[in-house]
Amino acid sequence: MNKKISIKLVSVIMSIVMIFCAGIVGLSVSIDSYSEQVIETGLTTSQIRTVQTKLKNWGYYSGEVDGIFGSKTRAAVISFQKKNGLVADGIVGTKTAQALGMSLTTQTSGDLYNLAKCIYAEARGEPYVGQVAVGAVILNRVESSKFPNTIYGVIYQPYAFTCVADGQINLEPDETAYNAARDALNGWDPTYGALYYYNPATATSSWIWSRQILVTIGKHNFAI
Repeated sequence: MNKKISIKLVSVIMSIVMIFCAGIVGLSVSIDSYSEQVIETGLTTSQIRTVQTKLKNWGYYSGEVDGIFGSKTRAAVISFQKKNGLVADGIVGTKTAQALGMSLTTQTSGDLYNLAKCIYAEARGEPYVGQVAVGAVILNRVESSKFPNTIYGVIYQPYAFTCVADGQINLEPDETAYNAARDALNGWDPTYGALYYYNPATATSSWIWSRQILVTIGKHNFAI
């Protein structure tokens, strides 16, 4: 092999190796940065995007929805906290998250499945926002001291949901129910904090009729 060609070939190989190594280092830095961010803020990238999206929609944040909790995001959180009578520390803790309409609870795939099952069993004939609303009620109960503090516990609390009593909870959810469950888990609450819902055309409990109605979506009244 020509000596010049050999030298060029070695040079090309070395360049490829250097680029590959740089990529590995960059990936390592990216992973480390992500880990440090989670440790520092207590939020995952997905949760930070949710915070940024909500604050952007409400006019507190003008930056990119990039999942990075930088100085602009922190400043927007502080402005939101001041406006809503919260401790203005720039930290998205439980109270700030509740004011934002989102949950900080780490959800598992089992939570998603159970929530989707209940949404499908209880509201598969409802408009999409109504299905999200049913999921939101379940999550609102998880956050309330009046109910069990897990999704499974809320769903299977005795006499809580008709679908558990009649066995429809065992139906397999469709993709729409999964999407509604994901939206609810990501903080969308069309009910404005409702803990109950019922169909006024079929409800027979005098107690449920005494609850304050917050909104009507599809065939359901959502109440507290």
